[in-house]
Amino acid sequence: MVTGRKTKSCDEEMAESKAVENGTTTMSTTGQATKSSAQLGALLRKADVAHVCLRLLCMASSVTALSFMVTAQQASTVTIYGFHLPVYSKWSFSESFEYLVAVTAAVTVHSFLQLLINGSRLLRKSPMIPSRNHAWLSFAGDQVFAYTMMSAGSAASGVSNLNRTGIRHTPLPNFCKPLNIFCDHIAISIGFTFLSCLLLATSAVQTVIWLSHN
Repeated sequence: MVTGRKTKSCDEEMAESKAVENGTTTMSTTGQATKSSAQLGALLRKADVAHVCLRLLCMASSVTALSFMVTAQQASTVTIYGFHLPVYSKWSFSESFEYLVAVTAAVTVHSFLQLLINGSRLLRKSPMIPSRNHAWLSFAGDQVFAYTMMSAGSAASGVSNLNRTGIRHTPLPNFCKPLNIFCDHIAISIGFTFLSCLLLATSAVQTVIWLSHN
């Protein structure tokens, strides 16, 4: 009888020990899952903040490019064969510059709208990209505007380079010497145009990464 009681007591202790171990394992697993979920949420939050910052930088870059282009104008004199001739240059005299102004204005509006939408979602702690359809639409918009900005910057670069180097085999001088302020504004505008193109391409890559994981 004494041996039976001892055996029963040992069985009870083993059962209790297993129950405690199972409970500890369950609590540990739950804790790890909660920790992983928190880390994932923090990572997604950082990605959302980075996306909003990227939109803000793109809008600022586009506004800068647009501002420098529309303020590009200057009057001066140029010497040809000893004659001093008055010259006046303005961005609206070139179709390439007008094209750049139109494109940068469109990208500014696009970036501003995206910034409003993404910023409001970030403040509400809502998903930055609510659906795959929204992601594809955002990707297409960024791609189109990125290529358009690249074409506008390239077209404007050709005209600007001609102004800086002059025209070969003719007596026409380097017009950027007397019109240095005008040419500097054009150069800065083109530089920020290409920067906006790069930022739009980066935004498109972020969307592709999201699509690949969802």
